[in-house]
This record gives sequence, C-alpha cells and structure tokens, in this order.
Amino acid sequence: MSEVDNILERIQRYPGVIGYIIFSKEGIPIRSTLDSAMTVKYVGLLHQLSMTTRSTVRDIDPQNDLTFLRIRTQKREIMVTADKEYQMIVIQKTTG
Repeated sequence: MSEVDNILERIQRYPGVIGYIIFSKEGIPIRSTLDSAMTVKYVGLLHQLSMTTRSTVRDIDPQNDLTFLRIRTQKREIMVTADKEYQMIVIQKTTG
C-alpha cells in the first residue's frame, strides 16, 4: 500500500468522517468514498466555491493564495484543501 493510500485510509477511519473526494484543478473527480451522484454534487459546488474564494483572497492581497477552506453547518463540516494540481474535500459529522 502506498503512503497516499495509508493517509487516505487513516482519514477515512477518523471518528465522524463521512467520506472524502480528491479531484483535479479542472473539477474532475479522481478518487472518492462517496457514491457517484454525491461526488459530482460536492465537486461541482465546492470547486466553484473554492475558485471564487481563491479569487477573493487574491483580490484582497495579490501575493496571497487560498490553501484551506472550512465550512461548518449544523450537521456537517466540510474541509477543502486547495493545491495547484489537486483539491481534496473531507466531509465529517459536526460534533457538539
């Protein structure tokens, strides 16, 4: 098992984690633990949100860039890592 597979397995076993999605900078899903319909829905919406957020951060400070986005709702917490080539979404249940 590769180091990446070990890390993804560890993330998936973390208490409260519902699933994860890895997708390309173009918004194409690469790997997901969710069903295909939910994967497409999350990637479509969060890719657009992260691109808008990245643009906003750069408008405020052109020398800065988005690296992480966290959204917390009553039921879920959605974390999005932003890299130049890939992005990752982790969805977990909100606690407390």
